[in-house]
Amino acid sequence: MGGYILRRLLLMIPTMIGIMGISFLVVQFAPGGPVEQVISQLTGQGDSASDRLTGGGDMLATQDFSSQDNAKYRGAQGLDPELIAKLEKQFGFDKPPLTRFLDMMGSYIRFDFGESFFRNTPVIDLILEKMPVSISLGVWILLFSYTISIPLGIRKAVKDGSAFDVWTSGVIIVGYAVPSFLFGILLIVLFAGGSFFDWFPLRGLVSDNFDQLSWWEKIIDYFWHLTLPLISLALSAFATTTLLTKNSFLDEIRKQYVVTARAKGLSENRVLYGHVFRNAMLIVIAGFPGAFISAFFTGSLLIENIFSLDGLGRLGYLAVVNRDYPIVFGTLYIFSLLGLVVSLVSDLIYTWIDPRIDFEKREV
Repeated sequence: MGGYILRRLLLMIPTMIGIMGISFLVVQFAPGGPVEQVISQLTGQGDSASDRLTGGGDMLATQDFSSQDNAKYRGAQGLDPELIAKLEKQFGFDKPPLTRFLDMMGSYIRFDFGESFFRNTPVIDLILEKMPVSISLGVWILLFSYTISIPLGIRKAVKDGSAFDVWTSGVIIVGYAVPSFLFGILLIVLFAGGSFFDWFPLRGLVSDNFDQLSWWEKIIDYFWHLTLPLISLALSAFATTTLLTKNSFLDEIRKQYVVTARAKGLSENRVLYGHVFRNAMLIVIAGFPGAFISAFFTGSLLIENIFSLDGLGRLGYLAVVNRDYPIVFGTLYIFSLLGLVVSLVSDLIYTWIDPRIDFEKREV
């Protein structure tokens, strides 16, 4: 197993280079970069880019704009080429693309993601600042999803076709069909002071007086703020994991080895958890990396905006909109690295659940 883990770790290097390289290449052809955003502000077509430019206010104010054209950027007609050159240098676009990419990857190996273009703050500090929200949502969603959905899916498989299976399937299908953000808006209207009850807070992870609360009051306040966002996110995750577990168990229960085990007089629990469980859970574990990344980063974007939770999903979204490339590439690097590590952990869990699986004898 040690050799397999080493090969997987080494394989992460070209994988990360490929992910970052393709993303970097796409960005080179994407219009509306940071330089163009500042230009649009100068020409009256933007709204806030130059205001967010670190140190850019004094530089831009002191430039003598001439009537020379600069066709490299849209909307640059009439701006001094020296101004364009200074903007390119400030944002690091005065170097060839390959040089910029190599410099970026060299820094990222040391987890040095540079500073945000428009926030005058190191990217790693911004990520660490937003991490508590994403961790809170991701950890609890995964915990609830797997601890509730897996037993429920097993129960539905055992009671396949019964009244219990029918009515729970109806609830699950409805939950899967309703978008999480739409359900979140409904919860706000009903329980967060929208039109009916005002039982839960509308924004933030904790209250303003959180530091003044006792330890048990802090726990209550923390979960009080998380209740509605977690219910919104858990709806679709709960449905997906439950149905996946049920179908996987049904497929295994119908196989010959289960019939043989029952014929030998083994109890139903021994058959289910001693034989079926190991095989049926493999497909559930296979979906864990995607569920992990979705729960922590991508799946919470709309929920973070609806409930005013300032997490990594919202940070990445605003960075893409504002073309804040250090944040875009920094978060992409961390997300991709986490995804690869979680995928490796999933393989190790395979061997824990079913010792018959031996990755050491297989090629990566």
